[in-house]
Amino acid sequence: MTRPLITHLRHVDLAVPDIDRQLAFYTDMWGLTQVASDTGISFLAAEGSPEQYVVRIRQAQDKRLDLIAFGAATPTDVDTLAQRLGQDGVTLITEPSALDTPGGGYGFRFFDVDGRTVEVSAEVETRTHRRVEQRESIPVRLSHVVINSPDPTATVAFYNKHLSFALSDTLTHPHMGDVMWFMRCNQWHHSLAIARGPHVALHHASFELRGIDEFMRGSGRLLRAGVEKVWGPGRHTAGDNTFSYFLDPHGNTVEYTTELEQLYEDTWHPHIYDFSDPSVADQWGTANPMNEFVARQSFNDPDRGVFIAPPC
Repeated sequence: MTRPLITHLRHVDLAVPDIDRQLAFYTDMWGLTQVASDTGISFLAAEGSPEQYVVRIRQAQDKRLDLIAFGAATPTDVDTLAQRLGQDGVTLITEPSALDTPGGGYGFRFFDVDGRTVEVSAEVETRTHRRVEQRESIPVRLSHVVINSPDPTATVAFYNKHLSFALSDTLTHPHMGDVMWFMRCNQWHHSLAIARGPHVALHHASFELRGIDEFMRGSGRLLRAGVEKVWGPGRHTAGDNTFSYFLDPHGNTVEYTTELEQLYEDTWHPHIYDFSDPSVADQWGTANPMNEFVARQSFNDPDRGVFIAPPC
């Protein structure tokens, strides 16, 4: 078996037409900290995370998911992965080189099978971070990213074959078949999940809070401020994590979560969960029902200008 070269999720990058409105939401309301900026671009960190930033926001004419970034252990691993992808016919956007984003590092970018941009990097300087205190309802880290794909089985196969992501669990439905695949690159139940959707887009980005109390306080703060809630609060079965989903100013779904399951690799066996069972969606029974409104919000708007990648 090929040794996994991806170590963790670094950041998610969003393009939006109104950067000022987006920035105000993610700093004043969501609880991230702006750590760097340039003309039309801002970098936002989570106070509890050593990552230089977990969200990048870019001013653009069209809203879209710009990029998902993952970490690797060493520059040699970056080079090895780039070489393997190139040999397998994956389109590289950039060759491995020094990065000019906050924290620097060494990395490259490529298109996945759906045409979205993915970055892999190593030796990015760690950020001076701090312990998030009790009752402080701000994100500790970026937990996971979920993406929509019109051909999810091909997308799952791509991340398994080329990036060695392992399948943790699958959600299935008696009328729709398999609808979501949870994939891991480390001990966390999932850093990436792939959902069946009508087009290529971001499904949601999830941010981990310190604990249940902080999760509920953060959810309540957003509700009191009138931020549109999509779904929650509740607790999923797959991953055993809590969830509250909200819409950012441009209609992207973002999640507060906590207590995502950590797996023992040698003993874990993937489950297939029936998503028509309400307890699979929400163990507690506290969230609003999963219905067409919730699903429609998660479909998001189609990403414009994605690269049409050849099969590989």
